[in-house]
Amino acid sequence: MAVYTHVSAEMMAQFLGDYDTGELISFKGIAEGVENSNFLVETRGGRDGHRFILTLYEKRVDPGDLPFFMALLDHLAARGCRVPRAIADRSGVQIRELAGRPACLIEFLEGISLTTPSPAQAQAAGEALAKMHHAVADFSGARPNSMGLASWHDLAGKCAGQWQQIDPALEAIVTEELAFLTAHWPQDLPQSVIHADLFPDNVLMLGDRVSGLIDFYFSCRDARAYDLAVTHSAWCFSPDGRNFGSAVSDALLQGYHANLKLTRAETQALPILARGAALRFTLSRAYDWINTPPDALVTRKDPMAFARRLTFYADPAQAGLFG
Repeated sequence: MAVYTHVSAEMMAQFLGDYDTGELISFKGIAEGVENSNFLVETRGGRDGHRFILTLYEKRVDPGDLPFFMALLDHLAARGCRVPRAIADRSGVQIRELAGRPACLIEFLEGISLTTPSPAQAQAAGEALAKMHHAVADFSGARPNSMGLASWHDLAGKCAGQWQQIDPALEAIVTEELAFLTAHWPQDLPQSVIHADLFPDNVLMLGDRVSGLIDFYFSCRDARAYDLAVTHSAWCFSPDGRNFGSAVSDALLQGYHANLKLTRAETQALPILARGAALRFTLSRAYDWINTPPDALVTRKDPMAFARRLTFYADPAQAGLFG
């Protein structure tokens, strides 16, 4: 269970005392999300409902970025997107502190996270992503992509000399691909605020309907089409990256294109953007694999699952994958 910071019942009750959320009944740590400590909170009475998510932001989230995330969620919710808004206390404050960490009380959204999405669910996710991109067209907030191309060089440097811990072939894959992407990374594509991490477990579903998009903590302003590439790399393969799901891919792209038409330049850039998405997660997973101790609370994720996706996208036989 990925809960890094201890919170006692007394601390929780005192924290909730500043909100109109009613009396604390129970709370428990939940495993969803590996970056922060998350708790499911249940209350009795109050005007704001009975179930909430309390998030304590751990070291990977810069507290200075939290106002951007909160403003983005408020903006999306106001435009009809199903996202979990942060709840303000009686003083109107959304970002508080608990157990020495920045903390937010967040709406609870019904739905389940997926492990193996169906084509119908992938199509719904594509539609939801396109609608999100429409909704942020007039959002003025900005945050640079902390996991963009420059960070990939940094992560590769930090992994130097340690690739053998993961796979003997990985160093050559990363070195060659990093050089290629540095030389060919698309420029001047339409920009937008993007989610940048829309894995199936960050989409809540009720049947084949999207009931919520969650975990916006990598959101930033970057190429809009890159968001689609990240989502494609996350949704369209088996978890180990060995098998590509063409039906899921077709459905995801159809759902997106039915609601937002990419420019010709964006469509032509998608194969390279997908390679970048696969390299981004290969590198972040490699860094975590090398630096996570064996007794850590978080289970390490295999970097090769995305290295295999990268090899797939780089295959000339897949040149027409995105149309």
